[in-house]
Amino acid sequence: MTTLLFEHAIFAEHEVPSGHVERPERVIAIQERFAEPPFSDLKRGVVEPAALADIIAVHSQDYQAAIEEATPETGLVALNPDTFLSARSYAAAVSAAGAACGAVDAVLRGSADNAFCAVRPPGHHAMASQSMGFCIFNNAAIAARYAQRRHGADRIAIVDWDVHHGNGTQAIFWDDDSVFYGSTHQSSLFPWTGAESETGVGNIVNAPLPSGAGGDDFQVAFETKILPSIGRFSPDLIVISAGFDAHWRDPLGGLALAGSDFAWATERLMQSADQHCGGRIVSLLEGGYDLEGLVESAAAHVAALMQ
Repeated sequence: MTTLLFEHAIFAEHEVPSGHVERPERVIAIQERFAEPPFSDLKRGVVEPAALADIIAVHSQDYQAAIEEATPETGLVALNPDTFLSARSYAAAVSAAGAACGAVDAVLRGSADNAFCAVRPPGHHAMASQSMGFCIFNNAAIAARYAQRRHGADRIAIVDWDVHHGNGTQAIFWDDDSVFYGSTHQSSLFPWTGAESETGVGNIVNAPLPSGAGGDDFQVAFETKILPSIGRFSPDLIVISAGFDAHWRDPLGGLALAGSDFAWATERLMQSADQHCGGRIVSLLEGGYDLEGLVESAAAHVAALMQ
């Protein structure tokens, strides 16, 4: 199995206030782990900024321009109470989207079976015209649209296992039956969306889990709701919003998953991808705020992709 890894120093240059959980150390810790065996031999993808056309295929041009213009030369600017811009934040956000597009290129052109993008800022809360929840541009949505626009893929499945519901991704594709969005997440938690009744035009499947739920509950949700829905949808590509804040150590969530649960979910999605789309998977880092839990989970996820 050929797995491509996308990482870059720019993702640690997006600065946030002291004490903020979505901090540069997240990607630094992942990069340090991936410099060691068995990940040190992984081929690295080239990270380039996303083209403007690919960003505004998802986000309004007014929003993109406002983010660029708001980026300060020094210091920090608050977009909302939890999302900030520093001097290098726009470059990091555009590069995160660019890594997602580069991963799609590699996987759909056949130079890799799958890819993992260790990027920040994360993306799945970002709306078409609104930042939210640490997110500026919606990397998963950009990847899905890029696969359709640039590669002619018809049907994209996005699977999100972050502890927080990806309300931005859901909203962007709410009435678009060419994109499936399936999410497991903790119920009654920020952003307080993701009820089972939220189904879009039949393309959205939410499997909320109660606080305290562990691996068994997660696996049941995957087996009974997410995977059968992917099978019926029969995608050309699977995009994973790989948040690892459902790990039991994470300070922002109340679920009790371990690295082995993310490895299991990865393996099940790989089986689904083998059946429906030639094994093609692009995975994008979302949440995960305890460094030990994040590194354990990301390593388990990528090790499974490499099998």
